[in-house]
Amino acid sequence: MNVRSNRVKIDLSALVHNFRQVKMLVDHGTKIMAVVKSDAYGHGLLPVSQTLEKEGVDALGVAHIHEALRLRKGGVKTPIVILSGIQKSDEASQVVEHDLIPILFDAVAAEILARESVRRDKKVRVQLKIDTGMGRLGIPYRDTASFIETIKRFKGLALEGLTSHLSSADEPSPGFTKVQIERFHEALEQAAAQGLHLSHNNLANSAGIMAHKATHFDMVRPGIMLYGGLPSPDFVSPVPLRPVMQFLSPIIQVRDLPDQTPISYGKTYYTNGPCRVAIVAAGYGDGLPRSASNKGNALIHEVKVPVVGRICMNLTICDITGLKGVEPGDETVFLGGQGEALITGDELARSAGTISYEIFCSIGRQNIREY
Repeated sequence: MNVRSNRVKIDLSALVHNFRQVKMLVDHGTKIMAVVKSDAYGHGLLPVSQTLEKEGVDALGVAHIHEALRLRKGGVKTPIVILSGIQKSDEASQVVEHDLIPILFDAVAAEILARESVRRDKKVRVQLKIDTGMGRLGIPYRDTASFIETIKRFKGLALEGLTSHLSSADEPSPGFTKVQIERFHEALEQAAAQGLHLSHNNLANSAGIMAHKATHFDMVRPGIMLYGGLPSPDFVSPVPLRPVMQFLSPIIQVRDLPDQTPISYGKTYYTNGPCRVAIVAAGYGDGLPRSASNKGNALIHEVKVPVVGRICMNLTICDITGLKGVEPGDETVFLGGQGEALITGDELARSAGTISYEIFCSIGRQNIREY
């Protein structure tokens, strides 16, 4: 018996395909900032970013400065936007040194950054985060002009664009997205009244790119769609996306169980008649969502089989009754394709009551990745 360890396979050709689908959805000249935060949603920060750089992406979006520094250390030269901004003087020093683009949303950070840029006699590009209805980071859209007046007093800062985030663009009703578009326009008008003609204004996330053309502006920010996922499990994509991540785990035992045998912790599942099960070497400690217990599926021999009983830390049990020839060492696929069969991130997310973003991050970070 040759049992392989759990593996995550990343198909970079699928990533390229999905990036090109983004290009098909936006007008020629619209810039693309690929969101690669959180280790590229579990797909690997550096390999994903290097692939997108070769494809000509205009910018890369990370959450924190340590991700940006990893990219620069890895040789990535593409502009990098720090979506969560900076707070400290040592971070400002790194921004100036490595030509990074932080998001600004408070005057204190702006002053720290400006002081460092003047000290080094080097202009720093920044974007200003506007809250148009997300209720998260940002300057209230009505206060755009007054904040621009504040940062204009700081030498060394070059404001290249306004940015905001859509909260509900994946929902069937477009009402609140239209409100956010109107508020973003209002913020842009305030910037124009201050004499600023900005070239990197961006609002659209993946849902905006796919469903709301009016959100595209100068630049778009695809995230989940690059990785073959959807903004929400029931969202319908207008373009074909390919899954980038595949999660494989070996079967370590095959067992025959009699009728009315309880399976796994808590006896949440009893066999209904004689049953054959495969015990697979992956569980919630390896990134599978425990909430998919008794709801999820896996692929064995290209057949979709149910997960039965509670998912354990490093073991999951699948009902393979009627499936012939299954042996220890055979591979089980919890995410991705096997032959013609497929389990998407959104399908797994739906069974777990979550979203594919969480599925990718959890599985990608917990396992050995192959590209």
